[in-house]
Amino acid sequence: MNAPRIEINLDKIRHNTRYLVERLAPRGITVTGVTKAVCGHPAIAKAMLDGGAIDLADARIANVKRMRRAGIGCPMLMLRPPMLSQVSLIDECCEISFNTEFGVIAELAAAAQRKNAVHGITLMVEMGDMRDGVLPDDLVDLASRVAITPGVILTGIGANFACLGHIAPSAGAMAQLSSLAMQIESECGVMLETVSGGGSANLPWALGLEKPGRINNLRLGEAILLGVEPVFGNPIDGLYTDAFTLIAEVIESNIKRDTAQQVEPSIPLPVRSILAIGLQDTDLTGIEFPPDFTFIGATSDHTVVESIGCRLQAGSEMDLQVNYSSLMRAMNARDIGQIIRA
Repeated sequence: MNAPRIEINLDKIRHNTRYLVERLAPRGITVTGVTKAVCGHPAIAKAMLDGGAIDLADARIANVKRMRRAGIGCPMLMLRPPMLSQVSLIDECCEISFNTEFGVIAELAAAAQRKNAVHGITLMVEMGDMRDGVLPDDLVDLASRVAITPGVILTGIGANFACLGHIAPSAGAMAQLSSLAMQIESECGVMLETVSGGGSANLPWALGLEKPGRINNLRLGEAILLGVEPVFGNPIDGLYTDAFTLIAEVIESNIKRDTAQQVEPSIPLPVRSILAIGLQDTDLTGIEFPPDFTFIGATSDHTVVESIGCRLQAGSEMDLQVNYSSLMRAMNARDIGQIIRA
């Protein structure tokens, strides 16, 4: 079998989705499956839906189009605030988009009106991550403008946590988001369908003892795909952490030493194995190597690992576990094959 390749276990992805859906349902929280790390892979998207995700979300229109071409007809959410140059495509492929700029919302409204349609708007609120989001003090004013704009409908509000700032959301932040939702409904005369509290970093809060308030949705990618929470990378009880395995081929395995140095014959020399995978393919700093192998470094096309007394054969393969960054880059790498395990 060709290498490098990434082997994908759909049953584990379905299990992880179903487990989280069932844990969150008693709290009144639904799950949106986030497909951006897997480039909108249709089989993975369908596994999330089979596990109970109510809809799917992605940050790139090419990924959404890929899923649509595969026949996935569920509601699609555009996570990244739309580029003006793509409003027509987003209006065509996505039922809802996450927004922060009224000028972009106006263009989405115009595109929807040309089709005699209505596009859903979720307003993103800046709650400390310092990435995309409207300041809380400006949210009600923007919501009131959206509420009276033909061609769009205000479907909800949402927030990001631990994306740029890597700070886990607090119970206080969740309470503030709930209060903002109620303020919009009171002052704008609308009922918000969705109050999206964030992503996988919110799971410790969502599965804890705090009351969810108006938070009724989480956007989950990393937890479903890798079974971990993003802030500390800790495994989540009940979830598989090995739905994805990256496999690399050994192209050399030899004892290496500095020829200018004298080495005592009794001292075992390390064996360095060279893998045919490199920085062009994935984020090697996010790879977990097998026990007894130490990551030494990587170049564009080579990865070097070291061991004492373990000499591999050229042509043998090494199984690697990935973090979110490594998975995202590996799934997007043209030279890494993909094998689906149902």
